[in-house]
Amino acid sequence: MLIQTRTIVVAKGHAEQVVERFSRESPVHGMEGLIDFTVMVNRGKKEETDEVMILIRWESEQAWKNWEKSDAHIQGHRNSRGQPKPDYLISTTVNMFDVKTVIDGPRQ
Repeated sequence: MLIQTRTIVVAKGHAEQVVERFSRESPVHGMEGLIDFTVMVNRGKKEETDEVMILIRWESEQAWKNWEKSDAHIQGHRNSRGQPKPDYLISTTVNMFDVKTVIDGPRQ
């Protein structure tokens, strides 16, 4: 399993705009090999910023590579090329993790 995280730091009060953008239906949601796509807001009380994390779980590195090379993914980047970033966006950090262990909790 491969997990991609995208941490987006925005000016205080703008987290919901990021949540809305990443919660809309997207071609990635129908991609073979996608396990799930989670959008989270950090509950920490920072004074000047909000933090949104997107967690994307893939069955394998190959499934993620298939998405990266897909026409839908490439076209999405072409469409946004040259457009200004929102003024409330402070930073974006992307990380990739190889999952080594998963321990399921008890089912209710």
